[in-house]
Amino acid sequence: MKNILSKIKLPGGKDRFSIGLDIGTQSIKSVKLKASGNSFELVAFDVEESQLDPIDVLKKIKHAQNADLVNISFCGSSTVIRYVNFLRMSKSELRQALKFEAQKHIPFSVEEVNLDAEILRDDLPENKMLVLIAALKKEIIPQRIKVLENAGLRPNIIDIDSLALVNAFNFNYPKTDLPEGKSICLLNIGSTITNVNILDNGLVRLSRDIHCGGANFTKKLMDIFGMDFNAAEELKINPPEDKANKIKTCVESVLTNLASEIRTSFDYYESQNTANVVKIFLSGGASKITGLKEMLTTCLGIPVEAWDPFNQIKIPDTIDRQKLNKFYGQFNVAVGLALR
Repeated sequence: MKNILSKIKLPGGKDRFSIGLDIGTQSIKSVKLKASGNSFELVAFDVEESQLDPIDVLKKIKHAQNADLVNISFCGSSTVIRYVNFLRMSKSELRQALKFEAQKHIPFSVEEVNLDAEILRDDLPENKMLVLIAALKKEIIPQRIKVLENAGLRPNIIDIDSLALVNAFNFNYPKTDLPEGKSICLLNIGSTITNVNILDNGLVRLSRDIHCGGANFTKKLMDIFGMDFNAAEELKINPPEDKANKIKTCVESVLTNLASEIRTSFDYYESQNTANVVKIFLSGGASKITGLKEMLTTCLGIPVEAWDPFNQIKIPDTIDRQKLNKFYGQFNVAVGLALR
């Protein structure tokens, strides 16, 4: 990995372009941004099914967006994010101590992973500081790089989905006013994995990947209605009135298990901190499921709302807003990567 959680450096003078590529299980999302002065502008975006040949899909994106260098990310069991209190030290001292200290907190050998770290706070009591440790298993990287290279692309920055989400949220919502002792959750429900990230005053304090996502809802509908994947996908997004109640029951049965895992994360966080999670910001392809926000609010007893990854990004008239709105909620990771 390279420069996780690095501050966004806005270049002066010459325009610069950056592409975030979110390669998911069901789709590949790409966002191209232009940084100019103190602002970012959306230049291009795309969503393509990744169940087809991913190399062909990436070649299409490369051609459409004149792409070369791209920022990518990973999630799931091959990634680890930990938040640890260290004795206060300089960045150079942290670099030297990282391998030794990280081994105490990650489930892999440090020889198996690429490691990075970021000091989040250096003003804790007892001469301590809060450090984010991120680890990514080396074995999964070459295959992804080979796919990119076969499509004529080169990786620039390699990140983790959760950190990209936090990056996008903090850029677009720099001031999320909450009473003292209150926290928020960024909940990103993808096809197979749900990212849970709890933020306190803009700093991420807990990150967890849950192996459940939109595909679980789709499979339940396939089983109940005896239909294929594409038909079930359409059904969960645009349910006909005569099937609405049955679909809601199916969705709720899957959501109950997911909500239980989310609540476990909240309970753990709240047991380790004085802050409570009081609001959930939702994103991901599954966020489009009809009634999901309302059902999550009921299950968790916490208000849920969607958030816009382009809230502080200029969208010119040349952008197809109708298409952009169609895929609302799916570009959050890609935007976080492009902002790097």
